[in-house]
Order: sequence, then C-alpha cells, then structure tokens
Amino acid sequence: MTHTYPKLHNAAWPGLVGKGEDSEPVIDLETMVNLTAAAEVDGQKFDGLDVFLSLPHIDINSSDDELKKVADLLKSKNLAVGSMVAPIWPPSGGPAFGSETERKQFLDMVKKSCIIGKKFNNLGIRSYGIIRIDTAGGTEDWSKNPVGNQKKSAETFTEACNIAESYGERLAAEGEICWGGMHGWKPMIELFEMVGRPKTLGFQADMAHTLLYMLGYNAEDDSLVGPEFDWNKEEFDAAYKKLTDMLRPWTIDFHIAQNDATVFGSGSHDKTGRHCQVADPNGKLDVPYHAGFWLNDEKGKPTKAMKHICWDGCMFPNKVMMEPKTWNDILGAMVEVRNRHGWD
Repeated sequence: MTHTYPKLHNAAWPGLVGKGEDSEPVIDLETMVNLTAAAEVDGQKFDGLDVFLSLPHIDINSSDDELKKVADLLKSKNLAVGSMVAPIWPPSGGPAFGSETERKQFLDMVKKSCIIGKKFNNLGIRSYGIIRIDTAGGTEDWSKNPVGNQKKSAETFTEACNIAESYGERLAAEGEICWGGMHGWKPMIELFEMVGRPKTLGFQADMAHTLLYMLGYNAEDDSLVGPEFDWNKEEFDAAYKKLTDMLRPWTIDFHIAQNDATVFGSGSHDKTGRHCQVADPNGKLDVPYHAGFWLNDEKGKPTKAMKHICWDGCMFPNKVMMEPKTWNDILGAMVEVRNRHGWD
C-alpha cells in the first residue's frame, strides 16, 4: 500500500562524519543534495534532507544570506529540511557533564541551532523535525563519576529544553554507545526520566546504534540476550521487542539503518555502531520488518510519532557514496518501510 507519511529523508552528515584530515575527503553539501535528489525508485524520490550544522556544510554562525542560499539550493531540488544536528562537541561545544564553561558552550550551540531552525521554518523549507543532541562526552570520562555526571547531564539537558521551547523546537538525544550516560538503554531512559520533559526531549533511535543496546555493548548488564545468543530469529525478535517497547514511548526521531553487530569508527568519530549498506549480507536487521518495531505500537498500529524518517549510513567509503545505486537501494528500502508501516 502506498502511504504519504512518514516523509522519506536522506542525511547530509555521512559526507562529514568519519571524513577529514586522517580519513577520506569530506563530501560537500551540494554534492550530498544532488545525490539525494537524483535517487528514484518506481517514481518515488526522497522528500527531504536532514542536515549537520557544521562546516563545511552549514556554518552554525551562518548569516541570513548564507542560510537563504542553503534554502534556495534545497528548494531547487524539491527537498525539505527535517532534523538538524547541533554541533555540541568540543571545541565549539562541550560535554553536558563537563565544566561550567563547557556546559555553557553546549547550550550556546543548542540555542544557535534552534535559531537556524526557526529561520529555515520562516524560509519555508522546514515544517517538522528535531534538533539532535547527545552528551558530547565519552564513556570513560563519564564513568569516573556516574551519579554526579548523570546529574550534570540532566541539568544541562533541562536548560537545553528551556531554550528549545522558547523557539518552538524539540530535542532528540541519539542513543549511541560512545556517549557517556547514553551508552546503554538503562542510563538513556534514566536520563530522560531525570529531565522529565517528554514533550520537548525525546529519543532519536538509529537502527544500527540501538541494536548494540540490545547486545549490551559498553553496558554488559543491560544485555537483553543470553550468553549463547546466536541470532535465532525468535530470540532476536523477543529481545528486540523488549528494547523497542522500553524506548518507543520516548522516540520522536527515527533513522533507518543496517548493522552487522560490530562497532566501527573512522576519522575523528569515536567507535560506535557500524553502518552497513542496506543490503549488506552481513547485516543483522531485516530493515523493513524491524523498522516496524519502532514505528508501530504494541497493537501493530502506526504511532505517528514523527512526520519523517531518515536514512543514516555514516562512514561509507566515498566511492560507495558517489555511486547512484547506493542511494536507489536505500530509497527502495525506505519506500518499503513506509509501505508497510506508514499512514496517510
């Protein structure tokens, strides 16, 4: 069945994440826009692009004229802007559980991101989506004082919620095992409950990263499978259902992704869930099927919690990313997700 929601977005940040001086060259924003706009499957194209508010894509300190140029580029390709990544990491930001100066920098980046969101809204290219954040600090630093650092993160996130609300924005914290206090599903839920602002702060579920939550990477006590787990479908689905039932109520942003149950990092990005190509034979996820665990409630009905979903495939080689077939395969999988779990 053909559905109109959720809208289908690509992500611009795979052109930046894991790229740079000690890796492959970055892929500029215009190229990412063109690759996205060129993809087509049975007449369906991407509806939009989620973006990273960081150079060399979009300067967090962009002028109005610079933002209008970005808006005009996307409009020319019939692409909307959805969710936006706030550059909350050092040196421009700082850990949410860091020093007072670092936490102030973190909040400054949230505020600047919200301002850009409002400007894109006014320019007519953004009507849905969130501002993406995390704790911006590693697990090793966080583990030096788990209770105190979790309290600091909650306080910082609370202030970030105040900022977001003043601009009509919502924040989503992405669950990745590399971020202190978000490295397992238990501390992630604990952090949401400590902040207690479900209308403003929610979860960004990435299918590649959250699979590692189920397996207990970086949080062994949080594993939802036994020591002899061998990817038996029945055991896998039961554990995956436990995970999604706990995190789905907080989920307000969703990334379609594939994972082979290993961790990976390149460039300046810390080790995190490996993003595989959507049809990778080593991928552990049946993407259209397992996406339904997040998008549907316990009765199998769409939650309609987000108006768009986004593909995330960071740290693919540039040769792969420049191949049109890569994006057609991704779009095809996302169309199937919407056909199965979407709505009108």
